[in-house]
Amino acid sequence: MINIHMAEINKRVGINIRKYREKKSWSQEQLALEADLHRAYIGQIERGEKNIGLVNLEKIAKALKISIEMLIKKSF
Repeated sequence: MINIHMAEINKRVGINIRKYREKKSWSQEQLALEADLHRAYIGQIERGEKNIGLVNLEKIAKALKISIEMLIKKSF
Protein backbone atom coordinates (compact mmCIF):
# COMPACT_ATOMS: atom_id res chain seq x y z
CA MET A 1 0.00 0.00 0.00
CA ILE A 2 2.76 2.46 0.89
CA ASN A 3 4.64 1.80 -2.36
CA ILE A 4 1.50 2.37 -4.41
CA HIS A 5 0.87 5.63 -2.56
CA MET A 6 4.45 6.81 -3.16
CA ALA A 7 4.15 5.96 -6.86
CA GLU A 8 0.98 8.06 -7.06
CA ILE A 9 2.70 11.00 -5.36
CA ASN A 10 5.72 10.73 -7.68
CA LYS A 11 3.43 10.68 -10.70
CA ARG A 12 1.42 13.68 -9.46
CA VAL A 13 4.54 15.74 -8.75
CA GLY A 14 5.93 14.85 -12.18
CA ILE A 15 2.72 15.85 -13.93
CA ASN A 16 2.64 19.16 -12.05
CA ILE A 17 6.27 19.95 -12.82
CA ARG A 18 5.68 19.26 -16.51
CA LYS A 19 2.54 21.41 -16.50
CA TYR A 20 4.27 24.43 -14.97
CA ARG A 21 7.39 23.93 -17.11
CA GLU A 22 5.29 23.87 -20.27
CA LYS A 23 3.40 27.00 -19.15
CA LYS A 24 6.77 28.76 -19.30
CA SER A 25 7.47 27.15 -22.70
CA TRP A 26 10.65 25.68 -21.23
CA SER A 27 12.31 22.47 -22.31
CA GLN A 28 13.45 19.98 -19.69
CA GLU A 29 16.95 21.21 -20.42
CA GLN A 30 15.98 24.82 -19.64
CA LEU A 31 14.34 23.83 -16.34
CA ALA A 32 17.39 21.75 -15.44
CA LEU A 33 19.64 24.71 -16.14
CA GLU A 34 17.50 27.09 -14.08
CA ALA A 35 17.23 24.61 -11.17
CA ASP A 36 20.89 23.51 -11.35
CA LEU A 37 19.89 19.87 -11.92
CA HIS A 38 20.61 17.36 -14.68
CA ARG A 39 18.18 17.24 -17.62
CA ALA A 40 17.86 13.45 -17.42
CA TYR A 41 16.85 13.80 -13.75
CA ILE A 42 14.09 16.26 -14.70
CA GLY A 43 12.80 13.74 -17.24
CA GLN A 44 12.81 10.94 -14.66
CA ILE A 45 10.91 13.11 -12.19
CA GLU A 46 8.34 14.13 -14.79
CA ARG A 47 7.74 10.46 -15.67
CA GLY A 48 7.33 9.59 -11.97
CA GLU A 49 10.39 7.33 -12.01
CA LYS A 50 12.35 9.10 -9.26
CA ASN A 51 11.60 10.02 -5.69
CA ILE A 52 12.41 13.70 -5.53
CA GLY A 53 14.04 15.04 -2.39
CA LEU A 54 12.86 18.22 -0.72
CA VAL A 55 15.99 20.17 -1.66
CA ASN A 56 15.53 19.38 -5.35
CA LEU A 57 11.78 20.02 -5.13
CA GLU A 58 12.58 23.46 -3.72
CA LYS A 59 15.12 24.11 -6.50
CA ILE A 60 12.50 23.30 -9.14
CA ALA A 61 9.80 25.37 -7.42
CA LYS A 62 12.14 28.37 -7.19
CA ALA A 63 13.17 28.00 -10.83
CA LEU A 64 9.50 27.93 -11.86
CA LYS A 65 8.70 30.76 -9.41
CA ILE A 66 5.92 28.81 -7.71
CA SER A 67 5.42 27.27 -4.27
CA ILE A 68 6.31 23.70 -3.42
CA GLU A 69 2.65 23.23 -2.52
CA MET A 70 1.68 23.81 -6.14
CA LEU A 71 3.93 20.96 -7.20
CA ILE A 72 2.52 18.43 -4.74
CA LYS A 73 -1.19 19.21 -4.71
CA LYS A 74 -3.75 17.23 -6.64
CA SER A 75 -5.15 18.89 -9.71
CA PHE A 76 -8.92 19.04 -9.84
